[in-house]
Amino acid sequence: MTKIIDGKAISQAIKDECRAQAAKYKEKGTEFTFAVIQVGSDPASTVYVKNKKKGCEYIGINSLSYELAEETSEDYLLKLIDELNANEKVTGILVQLPLPKHIDEDKVILAIDPDKDVDCFHPENVGNLSLGRDGFLPCTPAGIIELLKRSGIEIAGKECVIIGRSNIVGKPMALLLLRENATVTIAHSKTKNLAEVTQRADILIVAVGRPKMITAEYIKDGAVVIDVGIHRDENNKLCGDVDFSSAMPLCSAITPVPGGVGPMTIAMLLKNCLNARRK
Repeated sequence: MTKIIDGKAISQAIKDECRAQAAKYKEKGTEFTFAVIQVGSDPASTVYVKNKKKGCEYIGINSLSYELAEETSEDYLLKLIDELNANEKVTGILVQLPLPKHIDEDKVILAIDPDKDVDCFHPENVGNLSLGRDGFLPCTPAGIIELLKRSGIEIAGKECVIIGRSNIVGKPMALLLLRENATVTIAHSKTKNLAEVTQRADILIVAVGRPKMITAEYIKDGAVVIDVGIHRDENNKLCGDVDFSSAMPLCSAITPVPGGVGPMTIAMLLKNCLNARRK
């Protein structure tokens, strides 16, 4: 019988752990302040920012919210980041992506103090990840590792295939799986005979950005399938990159959309906030 991995329940357990940890820090007089900057009013970004603020409130850490107009200049944004970098009370900074086209995302990511970069996008933190050093972990890939471990799914020695090579999911996901002693393949839009590659996977992680692209023909019998995508289908219902109804009968375990990977991203962000290092 296929196991449906409950991301909501697992993320709640992590948030409860963070809440207990934050309470212990407060007893010792240590507090954390998380600053979130949103430029523009992208609907998805607005929902994410709202959920991040709710998460901070739940675990008991301070949050600052900067909701800036779409026409905000790059110089203004960079100046605000500099001020937050210099503010000793602020221990974590997140700039919600995507940004308006007139703002250089790379320049903004570089401007954030690596010790406050709770999204783990700064090149210094990405370098620490690739070298296996301690530091922040990228939220969605770290959440997927937690989903697997807390669901009793063995990673070491398994054949893992990731579809997608983005800097946010695909590449860091491969690094974290290697840390767990998996054998890792990254597939992408130029991969030939994709179904042959994915059918080798004991664990298949799909972050391709195309609704319901991955059907039963791509999946090995008994595989674990993790769906990172989120879209609206023809009936305006949420769906993922995996055609759930087609794939589920073949899987030993699978994440649903919604309620799978999504909740884990914010839970791991909150965990990073608590692990933020002071200068």
